[in-house]
Amino acid sequence: MFNQPLTRRHMLQQSAVGFGSLALAGLLHEQGLASGGNTNPLAPHMPHFAPRAKRAIFLFMKGGPSQVDTFDPKPLLDRDDGKPLPFDKPRVQFAPTGNLLKSPWKFQQYGESGLPVSELFPHVAQHVDDLCMIHSLHGSNPAHGGALMKIHTGSDNFVRPSLGAWLSYGLGTENQNLPAFVTICPTLAHGGVNNWGSAFLPATYQGTPIGNASIPAADAKVKYIANSRLPRAVQELQLRQLQAVNRSHIDRSGPDDSLEARINSFELAFRMQTELPQVEDLSDETPATLAMYGMDDPVTENIGRMCLLARRFAEAGVRYIQVTHSDSLVQWDQHGDLKNGHAAKAREVDKPIAGLLADLKQRGLLEDTLVWWGGEFGRTPTAQGSDGRDHNPEGFTHWLAGAGVKPGFRYGATDDYGYYAVENKVHVHDLHATILHIMGLDHERLTYRHAGRDFRLTDVEGNVVHEILA
Repeated sequence: MFNQPLTRRHMLQQSAVGFGSLALAGLLHEQGLASGGNTNPLAPHMPHFAPRAKRAIFLFMKGGPSQVDTFDPKPLLDRDDGKPLPFDKPRVQFAPTGNLLKSPWKFQQYGESGLPVSELFPHVAQHVDDLCMIHSLHGSNPAHGGALMKIHTGSDNFVRPSLGAWLSYGLGTENQNLPAFVTICPTLAHGGVNNWGSAFLPATYQGTPIGNASIPAADAKVKYIANSRLPRAVQELQLRQLQAVNRSHIDRSGPDDSLEARINSFELAFRMQTELPQVEDLSDETPATLAMYGMDDPVTENIGRMCLLARRFAEAGVRYIQVTHSDSLVQWDQHGDLKNGHAAKAREVDKPIAGLLADLKQRGLLEDTLVWWGGEFGRTPTAQGSDGRDHNPEGFTHWLAGAGVKPGFRYGATDDYGYYAVENKVHVHDLHATILHIMGLDHERLTYRHAGRDFRLTDVEGNVVHEILA
């Protein structure tokens, strides 16, 4: 038998079991090259293609700003104020609404692009030539909880990794002494930690919260960042001993993703001690810069501080930064008293956001930073009560600015009254696919194997909106 010639079939039968090892070795080699041979999971990774932006800042307006009162004027809504909506309302609504309600604010065209902005945003209006308005965004859930999860994770009914976690997983961080994903004063309601969590992705990629929405931004700090009892050398010795014990456990028991994540978190926390306090310390900012962000005014100081921190984190190499405007129970959720509620919320954010855009631009950071503004949904053009608007995921406005998008550009449209997205519709999955694309990632290739299948941020949907790309 041993003298018989080895046929190709026999050779394949006898050696096929080794092919898996060869494939695994190849994959590990590719991953090693992508991370520069660094075993740190947050080391910079090679994108799928040349990115248009290196980092992103999400300015999240919790509660749902009204598109027809901010950036999407509707003359017919003004004309037909008080009349019934001339077409059917959605089959699923959050609450009943009545007749049409015109906007209390006037709109004006600004800049060379002539983009319209309402009286609510006089400072942001000065930057319209840098903005790319998406007027046809739509989602699938009229409730805050589901809509927040949708805009942050792509899913309104399952716990999934957040967009920031996916970006951390796909790209790592530019600064090994800081997290890849920071969320400043995030809300603890309507999904809470799941909105910046990593779900089934390794915990290394979840967002690091700086405070939360229930405390002033001035008090928002990473807890226990400084150790006043032990010198750095002793802390380093403790960390080495702890890591040795953990590594020994892994060597004996086999791979343990949760333990690996804890090891990485300990190492990152140790490194953060040297750099994070410097980022959070605003004492080196000039009075002119502080005033530009509105920090000289108690109305704008809180969100101004968050926006300034966002610029400092971006400058320091953090990949994804989120600022959440959610400093009261009112938020942008005006089911009644729209005029006073939206006016108060806009006053808090208008100057700080304009300051952020101006500061990024003057520092050259807007050239490789994507800024993203919006809420979890919009609001109805029909009245709730006498002077409010209900939730509306059927058609609303978000805007982008900076790297990768066409400046001074409007895309898509809602109907004549601003209820439904009707032209060049952009689903939340499409928006997520486009943001990943701007960051150099193919949303169909950015996957993670879990529970027997490959998952991605956009699930099985999503198309890049190439028309808005610069």
